[in-house]
Amino acid sequence: MKYRQFSAVAIVVAFSITSCKTSKVVQDQVLPLPDTYSYNNDSTNLANDTWVEFFDTPELVALIDSALRHNPDLNMGLQRLEMARADVMYRRGLRMPNLSIEGWGGQARTAENSVNWAGNEGGTFISGDPLNPTYTDYYLGLQTTWEADVWGKLKNRKKAAISRFLASIEGKHLVTSNLVADIAAAYYQLVSLDHQLEAIQETIKVQEGALDIVRVQKEAGRANALAVQQFEVQLLKVKGMEREILQEINATENLINYLTGRYNTSIERNSGDLEDVFSVSLSPGQPAQLLLNRPDIKQAEKELEASKADVRAARAAFYPTIGLSAGAGYNAFKPDLLFQFPQSIAFNLFGNLSAPILNRSAIKSEFHYANAVQLEALYNYQKVILVAYTEVSTELANFENLKEQYKLKNQEVDILTNSIETSSELFKTGRASYLEVLLTQQNALEARMELIEMKQRLFQSRINMYKVLGGGWR
Repeated sequence: MKYRQFSAVAIVVAFSITSCKTSKVVQDQVLPLPDTYSYNNDSTNLANDTWVEFFDTPELVALIDSALRHNPDLNMGLQRLEMARADVMYRRGLRMPNLSIEGWGGQARTAENSVNWAGNEGGTFISGDPLNPTYTDYYLGLQTTWEADVWGKLKNRKKAAISRFLASIEGKHLVTSNLVADIAAAYYQLVSLDHQLEAIQETIKVQEGALDIVRVQKEAGRANALAVQQFEVQLLKVKGMEREILQEINATENLINYLTGRYNTSIERNSGDLEDVFSVSLSPGQPAQLLLNRPDIKQAEKELEASKADVRAARAAFYPTIGLSAGAGYNAFKPDLLFQFPQSIAFNLFGNLSAPILNRSAIKSEFHYANAVQLEALYNYQKVILVAYTEVSTELANFENLKEQYKLKNQEVDILTNSIETSSELFKTGRASYLEVLLTQQNALEARMELIEMKQRLFQSRINMYKVLGGGWR
């Protein structure tokens, strides 16, 4: 009989193992990164700098520090991190034996015509108390259950939880990196708007002076009412632009206050932060460093590792489950006999082995699902790496083109600034029309505004490069 039972178990195990032979963990098929970038081969890497080192403006550093302590999105990310940490502890606990203290008491009556009572009438307990159909029973002791993780199911589930916990840490780093970049971008946008407002207000003064001159010339008969009206319209248009800039400044200040987790507060900034444009440089390092610095790549990598562990855990479900349960305590039919030793000592020990037979289709479905999730994680990992490399390459080209555009625009602004005074002098002597003066002032203002915006775009490009290289979370 024992031989037959052993044979049956062996058949179940062999059947389970045979069913798993076609279940394999997918191997990595990630395309290797190029050795260098197209536009820059600098071996140093901006992402290795902490954000305090990278942003050397005290006002900006103070804003970032406030955001890292009070930003609601970042604080929510920290709580998700705690959730993942709790899941790791839960999975770790599942591998340990479950030990609990149990106590119960109750009363039951055995039917006198039942098999359980037949032959007991007139009998007595070992204590001499007579047996009755109605009896009470009490128990107090310890119970334990434990699943022997022979095939690594629980172990791999724990590994998956740890990998997802590490992925959540990288997710928090990603939120931090994006937050630092958003604060810096908004700060330089605010400084840029201040410069644009200053340019507009200076233009308003110039145009008010030109309007006074054309009014005097009208009174002297050297200009007509149309010229005065055109100068007035131009002045009103520029004043309207001033109100638009003031609204953008207000909106940008509100954005910074939101990112720093506070209500409306005046934003301190240094107007000279956009002046030293040509000191801005980029050091992208080597593409392989993206794997170490980019939080989104590291997060995708940990998610891939978690999905692999899930596949191994799902594969282990095909194997038999081996369990053990045991208990020991005091058991008696009277409370005063409960702690009598050794007469009230009770214990049990059971082992069990079970293997799926009829529900194998459900287990196969779970395994195929885990495999599909793993493939998705693999493709996502490849996608994130490809996106990272593309972002760096694009930003490098953007920065180089912006520097050349800035040089050209700077020359244009110098020429147009000089032409304002020239056109005004020629208009006074009647050698230039008022339309030429208006057009010169308009072109000069537009070019100056574009130059300021281009300065801001250069700094924005540097911030973007810092972020796409994986900087900002250290």
